Amino acid sequence: RSKVAPGPRRARPPLRSPPPPAVTVMSALDQAFIKAFAKEPATTSPARRQPAAERVEVPRTASSGEPQVFDELYDAGTFYRVDAAKGQQAVPASHLPPDSLVVFNDTKVIAARLLFQKPTGGVIEVFCLEPHEQYADIAVAMAQKQKVLWYCLVGGASKWKPGQLLEKKINNCILSARYAGKENNQFIIELSWSPAELSFAEILHQAGAIPLPPYIRRKPVETDKERYQTIYAASEGSVAAPTAGLHFTEQIFAALSSQGIMKEYITLHVGAGTFKPVKSGLMSGHEMHAEWIDVPKRFIENLVNNLDNGVIAVGTTSLRTLESLYWMGVKVLLAKDAYTSDNPPTVSQWEAYDLEKEMVPVNKALAALMQWMSKCNVERLIAKTQILIAPGYRFKIVKGLITNFHQPQSTLLLLVAAFIGQDWRKVYTYALENDFRFLSYGDGCLLWRDN
Repeated sequence: RSKVAPGPRRARPPLRSPPPPAVTVMSALDQAFIKAFAKEPATTSPARRQPAAERVEVPRTASSGEPQVFDELYDAGTFYRVDAAKGQQAVPASHLPPDSLVVFNDTKVIAARLLFQKPTGGVIEVFCLEPHEQYADIAVAMAQKQKVLWYCLVGGASKWKPGQLLEKKINNCILSARYAGKENNQFIIELSWSPAELSFAEILHQAGAIPLPPYIRRKPVETDKERYQTIYAASEGSVAAPTAGLHFTEQIFAALSSQGIMKEYITLHVGAGTFKPVKSGLMSGHEMHAEWIDVPKRFIENLVNNLDNGVIAVGTTSLRTLESLYWMGVKVLLAKDAYTSDNPPTVSQWEAYDLEKEMVPVNKALAALMQWMSKCNVERLIAKTQILIAPGYRFKIVKGLITNFHQPQSTLLLLVAAFIGQDWRKVYTYALENDFRFLSYGDGCLLWRDN
């Protein structure tokens, strides 16, 4: 990546002391961030549902956007800025314990944005969110030929009548979209194409555009197809990148290997709900989005063998997947006959908090999950998780987290606050005061769990 010169330093309003737990307050920094990024000012700040004692008031920054050439690492209260131009990209390895296990999310962003032009000249945008429930998982839907059903968001929907067919020509292909219905505020779109022997994945490669986050207010360019993907992206299905992984290069991988640090890959297909802000006054009023995970049994075996060495999650999606595995194991242990290969265990939004009272050891839960997979002859656990991690959550597996700096009023920042406790304020204050870049193309940090 080319180095981006920092913008002019702007005076920032001072951070205010945290308000009492039940009070909704918007700080001057909150207002500055909203003015810079939000389409509409939010009227509430997130508050935690029990068992947490305090809601999270989020500092805000206007620094975001294009890639930086350095990584930001947080270690024992200090940030380390590493200039890649000076050949120091391997520094992250020096902050990770030898023999630790670093877990990456290998999902790949699909070209989910499809533009159709009506005969009258109007443009309809179809944003593919997730496949229709008739398909077993995302991989099955991506392999469909001739036609497929997807849940979508539609721009210009008022100009598109139910049943009306739109067409788009790309090279030697013709892609058609039919408005088939609406369900839970999402459109059901039937997409069909010729030549029929092409898979839906191949059609998206030709006809679609990479969906950039909503706070990047520009059209996607050709370079986004490469730089909005991690170098290890493999499993197509996400509409947003697991952006903590964008910092990793082959040089950093080599440094990890030289220190005896192991790499493993799991999959969580990131949905558009990751950008859904927390607008309710209490977390109980926020509906977390469900996402598909895909985890090999071999990975779980390796995870069990390395729990004592320390598990480092690259990105919040990897962390949520790892923690979900524990709760799926607990559910299997409590109801062994309730799940089959066609009905795998899932994790709903608050289930982790409800199951905490069971106090199942991590090894026992993961062993139960592997036994169930063997019994059902399942080599890959493909299921959905809706887990919401916020202050009050007790982490079971992950000890370290490599992540970017997240936007306010997001479930991602709630997760960070749960992970490092009140130190999250120090981290974000330091980042604000030192012009770190936030969000997808911003800087990264290494955080250790607050025990």
